[in-house]
Amino acid sequence: MHQSTCNVACDDPLGRSPEALHSIAHADTFADMFKKSLALSMVLVGAVAHAQLGDGQNTFTHADTLRGSIGPYRAWWNVVGYDVTVRPDFETRSIVGRTIIAFDAVEAGGRMQIDLQQPLVVDSIVADVAEFKDGAIAVSYKTIPFSREENVIWVDLPQAMKKGEATTITISYHGVPRAARNPPWDGGWIWKKDEQGNPWMSVACQGLGASVWYPCKDHQSDEPEYGANLHITVPDSLQAIGNGRLRNKQKNSDGTTTWNWQVKNPINTYNLVPYIGKYTHFHEDFVGVKGPLDLDYWVLAFNEAKAREHFKQVPLMLKCFEEWLGPYPFYEDGYKLVEAPHLGMEHQSAVAYGNKYQNGYLGMDLSGTGRGLLWDFIIVHESGHEWFGNSITTADIADMWVHEGITQYTEVIYTECQQGKEAAEDYVIGLRNKIGNRSPVIGPYGVNQEGNGDMYPKGANLMHTIRHIVGDSTFKAMLLEMNRKFYLKVTTSAEIEDFMINYNERTKAMLNKSIFDQYLRTTQIPVLEWGIFKRALWARWSDDTPDLKMCGGFMRNGQSRSVPLGTSFRRIASGVAKETEVGIDRNWYIDTKRVNRKTIKAHRSMQPRVITDPVW
Repeated sequence: MHQSTCNVACDDPLGRSPEALHSIAHADTFADMFKKSLALSMVLVGAVAHAQLGDGQNTFTHADTLRGSIGPYRAWWNVVGYDVTVRPDFETRSIVGRTIIAFDAVEAGGRMQIDLQQPLVVDSIVADVAEFKDGAIAVSYKTIPFSREENVIWVDLPQAMKKGEATTITISYHGVPRAARNPPWDGGWIWKKDEQGNPWMSVACQGLGASVWYPCKDHQSDEPEYGANLHITVPDSLQAIGNGRLRNKQKNSDGTTTWNWQVKNPINTYNLVPYIGKYTHFHEDFVGVKGPLDLDYWVLAFNEAKAREHFKQVPLMLKCFEEWLGPYPFYEDGYKLVEAPHLGMEHQSAVAYGNKYQNGYLGMDLSGTGRGLLWDFIIVHESGHEWFGNSITTADIADMWVHEGITQYTEVIYTECQQGKEAAEDYVIGLRNKIGNRSPVIGPYGVNQEGNGDMYPKGANLMHTIRHIVGDSTFKAMLLEMNRKFYLKVTTSAEIEDFMINYNERTKAMLNKSIFDQYLRTTQIPVLEWGIFKRALWARWSDDTPDLKMCGGFMRNGQSRSVPLGTSFRRIASGVAKETEVGIDRNWYIDTKRVNRKTIKAHRSMQPRVITDPVW
């Protein structure tokens, strides 16, 4: 809360003009929502006065641990809201910024780790200090000391905080932020010109981190409960787009305009971004399962006609996703597509779009089947992240398969809505050609390191296999309940796995931890060994993957049958001729191997003598 103890106008210690102060003081900012919490904290203070994405890396540094883990100077405080102001200078490739961090103490503490990547320079840090004076609570500003360790700012508050107390700090900074080399994969601040020579700017920083352009607690586990405000000052000739809803625009006396945006929902730090360019805007209403949903499109002005035609697929996609996944998670903040100077990113309520108004992935179908050429990959995939990644968020990026693998499966879901079930199966099976199985899908924890890029197609094929183990109706109901249970939650892969296993009695019987361990924590694909012995069909999972218990999918008379299997041979059917070719359901992501009768006999001789009734 930024109030002084004066009853008349006072000079602001940060040098902010009255207009600038007004631009961040509109009535519905998180600061106002936070006021009650802060006031309660002050009462406590007064009472005391009166009587706080990649493959292959296996060596990590201290800096990696600071960035990727919740150490003692991150753990004690919880972010409540961000208020970020930025003024970019296109000519010098520099920014001037100020970030207000509102937070409360979940435990006692006084030292804070705040992240801001070099070469950005901190000018000052100011804290709101509550004091008990003359029988009343007074709040004043106090400049506080800080030190830097590479990309970390160490801040010592003037007063240690007790559990339950709350306050804000304001960080002013400037400099030349890291420029993106190949966004969105190798990210940073993007300085480009559009086809007509107009400045075009944005940020892409997933993995790299939001601290590349503003100070924050740069860890996926801590999203601000009250959302964020973003104030972007640009020349009058340009437009500045942010997440959430446009609250107002303030015309300044120096030929610039400040665009004030507000996000009401919790948001990942990397998702909060500005888009700056020569934009135009159009709007449509979508009647969703929770009522009217605003669909807003900000595109380069010369692309408006193409965008109006191409974006007609958005309502169709949203209808499909709401049927399968539940309500769009951010009705309060609306849905936006914003044309971006890079391919795309799931920026919450302001999805970055750069697929050049064509279907597929830059005109290509990642599955190689042609099924993905009937919809725009960036629209579908990045919008799918609104459910998986933005609403459901993993605490550590090591578990990013929950974001990327399940979101890639939303592409399969949309293909089914659009083209039918067989087409969807073609698409997800075609994605298997992108799986390398060089390292596990889940990465190392606590060092800001994603797992293997297989998390996309392998994660999607794990979901598809689970779907065919438990059945369509159970799978669909499970997705709907997952989005209800984990709505706006930070979670882990282990919690998502446990949810799927224990969703209902059917999943308890058919799913178990060994299935997830197999696909997520090893590089081995289950091998289904089968053969004919004594006119019976026998099958098992290869013992190269010990302790695996999973249903296998067999085809008979055009119908798929899910059969529970372990690493011991089981009799599946009787009366089978030795020349029979057994059909394996293609929807299981597995390898298969036919073994001879000697192999089956040898393994059977080592197994306990258990009579197994044939499944068929």
